[in-house]
Amino acid sequence: MTSAKPFAESSEQNKAPILEVLRRLFADTQTVLEIGSGTGQHAVHFAAAMPHLTWQTSDLEDSHSGIRAWLDEAALPNAHYPLLLDVNGDWPGGPYDAVFSANAVHIMSWAEVITCFEGVGRVLKQGGLFVLYGPFNYGGKYTSESNRQFDGWLKSRDPLSGIRDFDDLQALAATNGLVFIEDIEMPVNNRILVWRKVS
Repeated sequence: MTSAKPFAESSEQNKAPILEVLRRLFADTQTVLEIGSGTGQHAVHFAAAMPHLTWQTSDLEDSHSGIRAWLDEAALPNAHYPLLLDVNGDWPGGPYDAVFSANAVHIMSWAEVITCFEGVGRVLKQGGLFVLYGPFNYGGKYTSESNRQFDGWLKSRDPLSGIRDFDDLQALAATNGLVFIEDIEMPVNNRILVWRKVS
């Protein structure tokens, strides 16, 4: 019996604009690892729209039944059941042509963000892309009042979480062989940041 599918309104709203960017970035991509697949909504939407690539979901175990429910209903040959991925634990071997993650680094602690970038640096192929979606600060400043309020809400739930600053992420990327190539404005004060693995 298929589990009830979880649903996130934010994923429903942002999947189309994200896909528009991913179609270009992943035009020549074959394998994608998604870090933090959440409900599974993004995975089925992106895999259905880009049948040329294989979409590997992953998340903590608590999310697996929901992701499987979405994948079972979609029955896509190129979207795979989730791997157990805790950024602090074992990572899949890879290598992958690309790594994608949406709305994940602001719910991690900073120590986990560091570990996440280290893992991405290991599992990406040479020349592969790391595509990160979400809200980000620049120069230590919020880009909108809504992001400031969102950051306050995040920290009220978990003081170790919060919107991350681009400069801090860029420093982590450089440490792990990733070169920054693009910053794309997205709706609702979000961005897509893109790095390429060079070493």
